[in-house]
Amino acid sequence: MKIYRYPQKNLWGEITSRPRLDLTKLNETVAQVLSDVRQRGDEAVKDYELKFDKATLETLTVSEQEMQEAEQLVSSELKAAIELAHDNIYKFHAAQKFEGLKVETQPGVSCWQKSVAIERVGLYIPGGTAPLFSTVLMLATPAKIAGCQEIVLCTPPNREGKVNPAILVAARIAGVSKIFKAGGVQAIGAMAYGTESVPKVFKIFGPGNQYVMAAKQQVSLDEVAIDMPAGPSEVCVLADATANAEFVAADLLSQAEHGIDSQVLFITTSEQKMQEVQAEVERQLALLPRQEIAGKALDNSRLVLVHTVDEMMALSNVYAPEHLIIQTADYEQLAERVVNAGSVFLGQYACESAGDYASGTNHTLPTHGYATAYNGVNLDSYCRKITFQHLTEEGIRRIGRAVELMAEAEQLDAHKNAMTVRLQKIDN
Repeated sequence: MKIYRYPQKNLWGEITSRPRLDLTKLNETVAQVLSDVRQRGDEAVKDYELKFDKATLETLTVSEQEMQEAEQLVSSELKAAIELAHDNIYKFHAAQKFEGLKVETQPGVSCWQKSVAIERVGLYIPGGTAPLFSTVLMLATPAKIAGCQEIVLCTPPNREGKVNPAILVAARIAGVSKIFKAGGVQAIGAMAYGTESVPKVFKIFGPGNQYVMAAKQQVSLDEVAIDMPAGPSEVCVLADATANAEFVAADLLSQAEHGIDSQVLFITTSEQKMQEVQAEVERQLALLPRQEIAGKALDNSRLVLVHTVDEMMALSNVYAPEHLIIQTADYEQLAERVVNAGSVFLGQYACESAGDYASGTNHTLPTHGYATAYNGVNLDSYCRKITFQHLTEEGIRRIGRAVELMAEAEQLDAHKNAMTVRLQKIDN
């Protein structure tokens, strides 16, 4: 990890920069795969599953028999943990239900909104080095609460053509409608365009590697909506002299083990705490099974020592982290000053892992600085707000002349006439 001691503001851009890859060739490859899936459907998906996941598939659909087998392969203890997490996620997202109010903007002019679920959504669940069955809960649970009629899930199979059983168990608990064995770009293409097996969806959710992210962005240009632009996962930890160095190091490493392009940022007002955290990171890293991945991620990461809490908060808001952990004595006051972050964890005991799995908040969050403009997945992500209005004769009288004048000023005579004929009708 690179160390910055009391950096001047002209270095903040360097400190908050993310790892960047040349995506030119990657985007070309993604475009070719998407085009092939669009043209050849299931056969193309199967070909790419053989090529990339080394799986020979007769069918893409996960059968009921496979669902039942998965139930037997997942321990009762893990199943109970998944159910507990699902219950908490359900409670948190159910509390976000929208209640529209009818507003009378003028006598005789009533306006209101209705929240309507997206009818068919697609969920992408990575299944490579880390089969993210927790993401099934995060994406399918709010979709079910929102009332999405069809929830389609794609996830890569292993070389035997089997889906991780915990993913299937989580899918059943969360209420997924259909599950398909498809990973990577081919899965995104299948959900965006539709194939003989995979239904075309209206919005795609879920994390993934650089290829998956590029595929989501490409299909979003003309075919389907996506949850948000995203990239590699990241965390920023803010700490003062009271922070627990062991906890901080554990939080940094829990994020670093996601992938070699993940990033962690540690900002502190204490020189001693920075030294303690650095030593703890080295000690704990040596004990991790995924230490090679985490070690490479740490090459993208920074330890920053600043003079004041004000500087610490300002730098964090410039970084706009996906996950922000505030481990300071005055975390409640600092929480009020957070402007840019995906999800915030307060105090010594609020580890990022809690939000990743079971506290109830959603772990599908904006990365790469997109927290300046995007929020994480929530109930509204699965809904559209449709506006309604009703006008009476009195309402027409109240706003009619204003509408005519504005339409005339914009030189839209047909717009003006639509109001004029009504005014003339009620005046006769």
